[in-house]
Amino acid sequence: MKIIFMGTPRFALPVLEYLIKGEDELQAVFTQPDKPLGRKAVMTPPPVKEVARRNGISVYQPLSLKDGEAERIIKSYQPDLIVVAAYGRILPLSLLNAPKFGAVNVHASLLPKLRGAAPIQWSIINGDKTTGITTMQMDAGLDTGDILVQSSLGIGENETSAELHDRLSVLGASVLKETLERLKAGTLTPIKQDDASHTYAPMLSKSDSPIDWTKSATEIHNRVRGLNPWPCACTVIDDRTVKIHKTALFGIASDKKPGTIFVKGNSLLAVCGDNYALELIEIQPEGGKKMTAAQWVCGHNIK
Repeated sequence: MKIIFMGTPRFALPVLEYLIKGEDELQAVFTQPDKPLGRKAVMTPPPVKEVARRNGISVYQPLSLKDGEAERIIKSYQPDLIVVAAYGRILPLSLLNAPKFGAVNVHASLLPKLRGAAPIQWSIINGDKTTGITTMQMDAGLDTGDILVQSSLGIGENETSAELHDRLSVLGASVLKETLERLKAGTLTPIKQDDASHTYAPMLSKSDSPIDWTKSATEIHNRVRGLNPWPCACTVIDDRTVKIHKTALFGIASDKKPGTIFVKGNSLLAVCGDNYALELIEIQPEGGKKMTAAQWVCGHNIK
C-alpha cells in the first residue's frame, strides 16, 4: 500500500517510525514549517521532519493546504492512503478524498470523547480513569469521522500529561498497525460516532495556568497533572509567580483560607476549596530552576 504521512510533534514519531519500518511504501511526509524556538528564536524543524530526513523520506512543509499546491503534490504520488497523526491543520475535503482509501487519523482519545486539539491534557484535567487511541476515517468535521479501531489504557492517579503522552504515542503506532492490517484484509467495520455523547478538548493556553484554589484538592491535583509540562499550573507566593509542576493529595483537613500556603513538617501545603490541603512536590520560582518544594522552603520563611 502506498502511503503519505502527515504529522508534526513527538506524538507522531512512533507512528512515523512504524510506517518507515513496515511493509507498506511510505512515499512522502508532510509536516508543519520550521519555527523559531527559545530565547534566541532559533529556527527549529519539527521532530517528524528530523526523523523523516534521517531515513531518506521526502519532506514537504506547506504554509497552507488551501492553495491547491499540497493537493497537487499529494495527487502526483497517487497514494492509496493518507495517515495523519497530530499534523496540526484541518485537511480540505478534496484532499481527504484524493487517495483510494481516503485518510485515517490517529487520535489520542476514545472518540467521541475529547474531540479537539488537547485530548491528553483534558483527559487528566477531567479526572478520567481511562483513555486510549482511536483511528478514524477522516471527514470534513473536527474528529467526527467513523471509528475504525480503538484501544484503551488506564490513567495513573498521579500521571502527568507528559507521561501519558508517551504511552499513548506508542499505543498509537500499535493501533495504526492493526488498522492497516484489517484495511488490507477487508475486515474493517467503520462505526458512526454517537454525536450526542461527544465532548471537546480545546487547545490550552497560558491563561489556563493560574490555579483557582476555591476548587477541591482533587480537581486542582488533576489540573496540575494535566497542565504538566505545558502551559504548567502556577500560583502566586510572596508576590511572585511560582510554577507548580507536581502535587500530591495530602489528605488532611484545614480551617485556613483557600489558597493559603503553609509548612507542616517537611511538606509545603496549599489549602483548597474543600478545606483539604494539597502537597506541593515540585515547583519553579519565577526566573528560577525547577526544584523540590522542600528545597524551596529552606530559603523562605513560611509557617
